[in-house]
Amino acid sequence: MSVWLPSAPCTPRACVEPAGRGAATLPAVLRLTAVLVLLLGGITLLPLGRRVPARWVRRWARTIAWAAGVRVRITGSAAPTGGLLLVANHISWLDIPLLASVRPARMIAKTEIRQWPVAGPLAASAGVVFIERDRLRALPTTVAHIADLLRSGAAVGVFPEGSTWCGRAQGTFRRAVFQAALDAGVPVQPVHIHYRLADGHASTAPAFVGEDSLLTSLWRVATARGLVAEVQVREPIMPGTVPDRRSLARAAQPAVTAQPGWTHVPAS
Repeated sequence: MSVWLPSAPCTPRACVEPAGRGAATLPAVLRLTAVLVLLLGGITLLPLGRRVPARWVRRWARTIAWAAGVRVRITGSAAPTGGLLLVANHISWLDIPLLASVRPARMIAKTEIRQWPVAGPLAASAGVVFIERDRLRALPTTVAHIADLLRSGAAVGVFPEGSTWCGRAQGTFRRAVFQAALDAGVPVQPVHIHYRLADGHASTAPAFVGEDSLLTSLWRVATARGLVAEVQVREPIMPGTVPDRRSLARAAQPAVTAQPGWTHVPAS
């Protein structure tokens, strides 16, 4: 088990439920095509970097979810400027554009992604911070680098559970990244993401867990009906209000609340 990327017990067969009667094939294909077009459009703007207004990035990220057939509801807001550590629970690939809808940020990802065809170079171009999950000796250097980014006024986004969970249960927020916020003296912005159906019942259909392939997860979302992503931006935890990274991680972690149609499975 890694300090950064522990494994979760969630699997598609055990945890992921269908979202009721699915959409027809043609609308689902059109949804996936729209998502692809939006991604390609964003890729063309990567060389512009910070010259792209943040409001455009937020709108683009939110439109990705909309194109996939997911309605987005965001409550609360994050500071638009200044160093900020954005932390959220992790369920789906959709979490990334949803977090960018709150505030565009430099994301943290495992270093293996850098080697992926197409996705690796694109992630590097987008300013992703890669971490070596199996090298504990590299941890202080990584934390120092994140702290430098935060001091420079950048927002850094991370999913401290280190792995995707189905949403019925959640992992424990790992402490290491919170040290960067303490060292840089910047706020921590907790964000809670959960998915439900239009009738209010919780849904695990967007989960991207276990041996799930990205294509399988994309198709499950595109064929689902009535998916809603709820993004709760909680009050920021200001510098100096929490004494250490353990307490900071605990304060930032959202509690699992009972949802209609939800049978809670304790995290292991």
